[in-house]
Amino acid sequence: ARNALKEKIAQFVPGHPIAGAEKSGVAAATPELFRNRTVVLTPLPENPAVAVSKVEQAWESCGARITKMNPDEHDAVLAAVSHLPHVLAFALVRDIAARANAARLFSYAAGGFRDFTRIASSHPEMWRDICIANRDRLLEEIDRYSKNLGSIRKIIEAADSAALEKLFSDARAARRRWLDGEFES
Repeated sequence: ARNALKEKIAQFVPGHPIAGAEKSGVAAATPELFRNRTVVLTPLPENPAVAVSKVEQAWESCGARITKMNPDEHDAVLAAVSHLPHVLAFALVRDIAARANAARLFSYAAGGFRDFTRIASSHPEMWRDICIANRDRLLEEIDRYSKNLGSIRKIIEAADSAALEKLFSDARAARRRWLDGEFES
């Protein structure tokens, strides 16, 4: 943005609506898209308060809730809860599709696979750009996830049913707390 806007950078207040779906284009438009959704603003030092306020008001008029954070925190947060899940969904679908028995595998895929991979229907060009733009933070998350998956692999390999059940129970409880709004910031 700085390179493109140059001296007009103060007029640009960066923001990221945390809303959307795997669909894109005019046909996917919905007037309720931003209602009760979070929009993260990452104001620049050059942004006058009045410019930030105008952008806040515009988003609020769409029904959005506004939060602010610095760009580095934004990139770290979104790498963990958005970018990594998209990469995982794309990778799983691609892996299954590349197998010699892909048709058979997909014929048995049901709700869990559909729910987990829904976001693999997202716009490839957009996600290519996001992953490249935030590659450092995304690579950190991929490394963290790979390490965690390695630990889970060891638990399964050892047939440690107690550790596996605890892992699943902890994850289930954390997801429930998230859905109940316990992690709202």
